[in-house]
Amino acid sequence: MKIVVLMKPVPDTWGPRVLSLETGLADRAASETVLDEIGERALEAALRHAESASDVEVVVLTMAPEAAQSTLRKGLAMGAASAVHVADERLAGADLGRTAEVLAAALRRGGFDLVIAGDASTDGVGGVLVPWLAELLDVPAITRLESLEITADAVRGTRATDGGSMVAQAALPAIVSITEALPDPRFPALRGIMNAKKKPVEQLTLDDLEVEADETASPRSIMTAVAERPPRAAGEIITDEGDAGERIAAFLADRRLA
Repeated sequence: MKIVVLMKPVPDTWGPRVLSLETGLADRAASETVLDEIGERALEAALRHAESASDVEVVVLTMAPEAAQSTLRKGLAMGAASAVHVADERLAGADLGRTAEVLAAALRRGGFDLVIAGDASTDGVGGVLVPWLAELLDVPAITRLESLEITADAVRGTRATDGGSMVAQAALPAIVSITEALPDPRFPALRGIMNAKKKPVEQLTLDDLEVEADETASPRSIMTAVAERPPRAAGEIITDEGDAGERIAAFLADRRLA
């Protein structure tokens, strides 16, 4: 069985988030780049299955700038056997549609039995990549799983609904997304860090994939305007002169908060 885990290098959530007012894109040099934690949880789920079953290969796949390859090595240090890195300057600013097309092409090229991803990245928070990939790859998808069980020919798990929870199952090949309800990712051991330097990382460009490679093919949606967020206005200060309670109640009522 071949399990491919989608992992994404993202700006550190503890660092500054800066939007370029010229391009409308995130300035990724403004903070440290790290692997998205939800992707690490997806990898943990794959590795746990690989440890409990035989003949399971775990591969990590990402579409990111070339400089992100060092970050991708963390996935190898955790235990993945190899990595596939799609890096091409023509993909700068690619939206979710273009990203889905490229990742789908990479998955077709390498093959898979199961694809595991996080439900949404911490930078884009789109949450639609998995069903989009499923449509392009013509495989079933189960999203937002809070538990995950993998067998030789199927995948199943529990997902929350408005009224409770439901158990969903799909035959392989399939693609699933998981939530933060799954176990925390492991910390890479020293041996894993050392071994990661020897594991193969296949680097691909658009020319290696069956997708449009023209520079004009990258964006499916464009930024029409971007502006800096205005500074927050000072709040209203209520000084108690015997009527503070009434004034607070009126303040809340005016804003439909009471």
